[in-house]
Amino acid sequence: MGAFFDAIIDIISSDSTYINGALFAAFLIFAASGEWVAERAGTLNISVEGMLLAGAFASAVGYDVTESMPVALLAGIVGSLVVAAVQAEMSHRLSADQFVVGLTLNILVFGLAGFLDNELEPTTKHAGRWVIPVLSDIPLVGDALFAQRWPFYLLFAVIPLTWWVVYRTRWGLEVRSVGENPQSADVSGIDVNRRRRQSIYYAGFTSGIGGWFLIFGVIGLFEDSVVGGRGFIAIAAVIFGGWTLRGTIAGCAVFAGALSFRLSVQGLGYEVNSELLQSLPFVVTLVGMALFAHRVRAPAALARPFVRGLK
Repeated sequence: MGAFFDAIIDIISSDSTYINGALFAAFLIFAASGEWVAERAGTLNISVEGMLLAGAFASAVGYDVTESMPVALLAGIVGSLVVAAVQAEMSHRLSADQFVVGLTLNILVFGLAGFLDNELEPTTKHAGRWVIPVLSDIPLVGDALFAQRWPFYLLFAVIPLTWWVVYRTRWGLEVRSVGENPQSADVSGIDVNRRRRQSIYYAGFTSGIGGWFLIFGVIGLFEDSVVGGRGFIAIAAVIFGGWTLRGTIAGCAVFAGALSFRLSVQGLGYEVNSELLQSLPFVVTLVGMALFAHRVRAPAALARPFVRGLK
């Protein structure tokens, strides 16, 4: 038992645990912040996994063609927005089942990305690292938060932007209203399905940044398995967080901690069943959902399609 606790202390006192945790948390937050907006509008955006993968692949191709990080970022956002547009138009203009559309898009994007990656073989690299003086010297969290590759720091813009858009703009007020009571919002003159489509576009925007960040801020290359189901973890983080932004960020941090723990166990040389380690983040996600999903209140109209005149 003593050896077990010694191993735990080694892991939680390792700088790599916090660095990897910050990277995974940032990636999840990019995806989950947009997903949070979409869910506040009443739409469950299952296609976030496909958006992340499309953003990652498009940014890799954009960089391969131009060797420009900003162009790669723009390409990643555009690639993710294409998936968002299909999800939005099919679900909230043609009234197709949003779950079916989302799952179909995830499978389609995975297949296309794998095929096109073999054909194009885009070349990428890591972005440069920015070290912020003084702050980077803080024990444990200094390197994790203030000595990362520069795409990481976009996180400090996306979080306040998302909060401001939802809580300090008329558009955000309308988005929240269509997620709670779409019939009343419709009577007030708000185009419910239009706001829902726009919220999915915002999810595509942040997921595009997340896909680009994953390639240039974390991994440095593209593979069709690069997202690895983490889009679903981002959805779980929104639910875990009780459909609040701060709760969503906390959920991302918890699930990222599980991902980082797995890497730290392997990196420090401890022998643990590899299949168990691989499943750990998803086990933590399921446990979190079981503990918190029934204790929080979802937007009243979440996942309910809106048809004018029908309740």
